Amino acid sequence: MISVKDVTYTYMRGTPFEKVALDKISFDAAEGEVVAIAGHTGSGKSTLIQIVAGLIDLQGGSVTIDGLSVADKKIRRLVGIVFQYPEHQLFEETVERDIAFGPRNFGLNEAEISARVSEAMRQVGLDAGLKAASPFELSGGQRRRVAIAGILALKPKYLILDEPTAGLDPFAKENLLKEIFGAIKKSGVTIILVSHNMENIARFASRVIVLAQGRIVFVGTPRELFAREEILSRAGLEPPPVTQLLHKLGIDDIALTIDEAEQIILKANKS
Repeated sequence: MISVKDVTYTYMRGTPFEKVALDKISFDAAEGEVVAIAGHTGSGKSTLIQIVAGLIDLQGGSVTIDGLSVADKKIRRLVGIVFQYPEHQLFEETVERDIAFGPRNFGLNEAEISARVSEAMRQVGLDAGLKAASPFELSGGQRRRVAIAGILALKPKYLILDEPTAGLDPFAKENLLKEIFGAIKKSGVTIILVSHNMENIARFASRVIVLAQGRIVFVGTPRELFAREEILSRAGLEPPPVTQLLHKLGIDDIALTIDEAEQIILKANKS
C-alpha cells in the first residue's frame, strides 16, 4: 500500500518567490486500486507524484510504500512512473533494446529480459514484429506504447500515469487506455492516474482525489464528485460529456458512460 501522510512542499523556500505547492496532503492507495488524482494546472499534481515516486525529496510529512520510506532505494523496483510525452525519452536503436534497457540495468539475465519485453509489448498492444524496428520510425501512438512498455518491463507493483494519453488522437487514446486498463489491471498492479480528463476518470478510477491550490478538496468516487458542482468549479474541472449532455436535457442524474446516459434518457422519456 502507498501511504501519504501530511505531505507538504514549498518551492523556493526563504525567497520572495516562495510558493506552497502541497499543504498537508494525506491519502492511501491500496493494492490493485485505480486512484485518480485530478486538478487544474498548478494544483500540485505533478509535484505530488514526483514525491511519491521518490524523485523529489520530502520537506514535510511522510510517504511509505509497502512499509518502506520513499527515501529507501528499494522502492525503485516497486514504483514505475510514466510522465507526459514519455516517448521523448526513447533513445535506443530498436524497440526491443529500448524496452529492455531498464530490466538490463536491474541485472536480469537475457532470458528473463526477453520474456519481459515480450510481455510488456503484449500488455500495451504492440505487435511482436516491431521488436527490430526503430522507435523513431513509429507513429506517435506506437512510440507512446514503447515508452510505457519500457516501464512495464520493470514489473512495478505501483504504476503512476501522468496524463498517459496527452497529445494523442482520439482513436489512439481509446486503444491505449483499453490496453492499459485491461491487461495491466488484471495483473493486480495499483494504478495512480493523474488526469484532468473526467471521462477517463469516470471510466477507469474507483476513487478520485481532487487537488486545488495544493490542498485536497475532495476524496470519493467519480459519481460522487460529478454531483458536486461547487468542487468541480473550485478545481477548474468539468463533468464528463455524458453527464453534461444529461444536464443540458434538464436531467439531474449522473452518468459515467454512454450506456448509462442512454438508459437514463430512455427512463426519463417514459416517465
